[in-house]
Amino acid sequence: MASISGDEKTDAVVQNKKVALRRYITGLPTEEDMEIIVDTISLRVPAGQTAVLVKNLYLSCDPWMRDRMSKHDDGDPTMLAPDFVIGEAMVNFGVGKVIDSAHPDFTAGDLVWGLSGWEEYTLITQTEYLNKINHSELPLSYYTGVLGMPGLTAYSCFFELGKPKKGDFVFVSAASGAVGQVVGQLAKIAGCYVVGSAGSDEKISLLKTKFGYDDAFNYKSETELGTALKRCLPDGIDIYFDSVGGATLDAALLHMRHGGRIVVCGMVSQYGLEEPYGVRNLYCIIGKTIRMEGFNVNGYFHLYPRLEEEMAGYIKHGKVTIVEDVVEGINGAPAALIGLFSGKNVGKQLVAIARA
Repeated sequence: MASISGDEKTDAVVQNKKVALRRYITGLPTEEDMEIIVDTISLRVPAGQTAVLVKNLYLSCDPWMRDRMSKHDDGDPTMLAPDFVIGEAMVNFGVGKVIDSAHPDFTAGDLVWGLSGWEEYTLITQTEYLNKINHSELPLSYYTGVLGMPGLTAYSCFFELGKPKKGDFVFVSAASGAVGQVVGQLAKIAGCYVVGSAGSDEKISLLKTKFGYDDAFNYKSETELGTALKRCLPDGIDIYFDSVGGATLDAALLHMRHGGRIVVCGMVSQYGLEEPYGVRNLYCIIGKTIRMEGFNVNGYFHLYPRLEEEMAGYIKHGKVTIVEDVVEGINGAPAALIGLFSGKNVGKQLVAIARA
């Protein structure tokens, strides 16, 4: 992993390696759907632009990127964000160091996190999602996860939509991932009983020994999800934090308690399917008066300052612990991303590009 050299000059032109989408896709992505392009970039913000030039240090891999790899029709209600542009650097959240700035809120040397390109350097012209890092004493990579967008997702989604109460029974799917590992620990802090599902025995062990889950099960080795839920949560579910959708959501609906809350954060099991799973048990929301609500983190960035301070405190006091799956070098980014959809990663998946 390269280091940021002290002799980088703001008037220099340097090589800029980037990951670009080669073609729009259906189904799940492959490495061949992406390509590494070597370009050049000036280390000075162009005159007349209120922009920030950053050297990317860490790039986040997140399932939501899959949606941007397909070509959507105008007005498609399922589209989460604009499609990636063929041949241009893909975009996601990352951590970087400011090299040059024409924006009054940022100066050279600042450590930041926010939406950036999947490349070594990014000229950020839309700075509304760019944030200064206030706890550089913690690992900077945490700002791709627990102190970044996944952490904000876990925090605001669980507390604002789930509205936990002490003693609630909580079920979390994809529980060892970037969001799930944080949700489970926040639920324990809130005094809940927490059960998680994941796709390997290694991940189940992590849930119980590292993240403090009260119980967990490997959904791949269970013959019937409903039986697993009944075994682990015999009194039912007050809050289901859903990141996978499909059959897991269907099974959870049958085991919800009266007045339960289902927080729909993601549906990774449905990404890329030509025929999505047809949920059959939605009638349960009527008889059990269940509230089921979707979540988009874009509406909750106003909560970030509170999240950063609370979560930094939890980390420092050992109340929240983090597991990361780090790939070294931008060339490994495509494989890291596609590994998410088969559950290859253990913990938060990210790519390390350079050192501060």
